[in-house]
Amino acid sequence: MEKIKIVNTASYVPAKTVSNNELSQIMDTSDEWISARTGIKKRHISVGENTSDLCLKVAKKLLEQSTWSAGSLDLIIVATMSPDSYTPATAAIVQGKIGANRAVCFDVSAACSGFVYGFDIMAQFLTNQKSMRAMLIGGEVLSKVIDWTDRKTAVLFGDGAGGVLLENNQAEDSAVLASVLKTYGDQHEKLTAGQTRPVVEFPPLERTQLHPFDMDGQAVYKFATHAVPETIDEACQKAGITVSDVDLFVLHQANARIVKSIAKRMKQPLAKFPINIDEYGNTSAGSEPILLDELVRNKQVERGQIIVLSGFGGGLTVGTQVIKF
Repeated sequence: MEKIKIVNTASYVPAKTVSNNELSQIMDTSDEWISARTGIKKRHISVGENTSDLCLKVAKKLLEQSTWSAGSLDLIIVATMSPDSYTPATAAIVQGKIGANRAVCFDVSAACSGFVYGFDIMAQFLTNQKSMRAMLIGGEVLSKVIDWTDRKTAVLFGDGAGGVLLENNQAEDSAVLASVLKTYGDQHEKLTAGQTRPVVEFPPLERTQLHPFDMDGQAVYKFATHAVPETIDEACQKAGITVSDVDLFVLHQANARIVKSIAKRMKQPLAKFPINIDEYGNTSAGSEPILLDELVRNKQVERGQIIVLSGFGGGLTVGTQVIKF
């Protein structure tokens, strides 16, 4: 058990919302079709803001809500599958704009598991360096990597970011109780975005282009409903607790049916599995921190509670952490 505390939480989503009915005006779909299959009613879409802009809003909120200065940060990690660019890292852009001059910064690319992967990396940093302040943000502008003519994927995703401040605080009861991360690279083709193509002749006749988001929905659904419960069970065993001891399961918001299926498979009440996908759609690495921030602000999460964070997605990847908030 590592005495690591979530100091505070924050989130930000773009002002523009796009309803299912609005999507039906540009593709062959309907509110009924989308709602029944996913639980999504609308999503927030970024206009004129890139991933670093969303993450910057979260970073500023986190600092404003705390007594920390940007200059006191030692580490910034951004989890994203939709960075501003290959380089520099989105975390570096955020660092420069808030003036966190001494912070080490990098991005984590684990798709919808990115926030949990980043949390685990950060926990190890904090454990090894006892006096440390860290900022973790999961942020996405997925609208820029979506094929808006493909209803299989376009209806699923939204833009948004959420984050936390973390510190190693031995005086607090807050702790990371256990962590389980797994990657299934043999299924990498089941969920892809931004693929590049090598040149076939030199000099190349065309500029490099990125491939839009593509997903085998049935395969990912089957993966999530099996892999997530397995890793939650494993993490709880490592933590020395049962799943019944968990107060809330903060899962990646990919599909309301997936969350409900996981709750049923684990024989836990659905009330312990909060869902907000109806408002935001799938925001990938942003979904768990956005949901966590909502729960904290609504006082549904309180100090001392046992919380499970679990993400799953491209890689294929799954990551679960048991924390004492």
